[in-house]
Amino acid sequence: TLRELMPKFLYCYIVKKRSDREQQQQREDCLHIRSRLDVALSECQRERQEKLVLKQQLCECREELQQQKAFCTELGTASCTLLWSASQREEAIKDILAGKLEPFLSIAGQTLETFIKFLNDEAKPQQSCNSKEHHLVLALAGVVTNIAAVSCGRDFLSSSAHILLDTLLQLLYLMKPGVFPKLKVLMLMALYNITISVNGLKLISESPGLLPLLSTLLEDPDPEVCLQSLRLLQSLLLEREVMSHMTTDFRRSFPLSRIHHLASSRHPALKQTAQETLEDLHTHNISCLCSLAYVEF
Repeated sequence: TLRELMPKFLYCYIVKKRSDREQQQQREDCLHIRSRLDVALSECQRERQEKLVLKQQLCECREELQQQKAFCTELGTASCTLLWSASQREEAIKDILAGKLEPFLSIAGQTLETFIKFLNDEAKPQQSCNSKEHHLVLALAGVVTNIAAVSCGRDFLSSSAHILLDTLLQLLYLMKPGVFPKLKVLMLMALYNITISVNGLKLISESPGLLPLLSTLLEDPDPEVCLQSLRLLQSLLLEREVMSHMTTDFRRSFPLSRIHHLASSRHPALKQTAQETLEDLHTHNISCLCSLAYVEF
């Protein structure tokens, strides 16, 4: 009957209306989500394009920076090489000292430190002896060496360049045997020149780890490095007051056997300097206690 069917009809009607509303809501939700998706995709595409542009700009900046670095290195190398050549004249050193030398010495120390620490980073490509960077640090070390070769230059360095001198000693300790011997030689020559002055000798001799450093350098395969190390050692031996504080350390740990080996080197200057060093050591009552075999170097 109609009375019996009416509730069912009403129920179906209500369910259908509710279903229609839910479907409409779902359609609206889908449209909203689709709209947001389109916006997100558009933003993503825009960001992707921006990243591509930025990546291209970054590559261009890197290339430009590399070119600027190469130019600055070449300019620095050329300038320092000219300065190195000019500094061979004492008058030029006096002119240099009359100006502002401290910034140059600071840059020289920082450049040497950066170069040598770069060498010890095995993850980075190693520099060759013909690289512009190597020629740059050679020229910087050469200028410092020439400044120290003049009396007024030695006095200035020993009084106003303690950080640079400490840096040279630390870098010599960091450099591996057989690596860039020319640079080691120049740095050792600079330190030797400094020790010619009383203040410079006192400053260098008081450096911690000096004897272990010389011990290591005397084991270097390059004869010129050994030669300059012996000359620096000789400079210390000539001052009795300095040696009086170092005699015990010499007897305890210094490789006198290595000096005996160098005294039979086929390198004339190295052989003579090693023999003279042994004589100087004997004057300080420092001798090798063991029997030694001489070898050809």
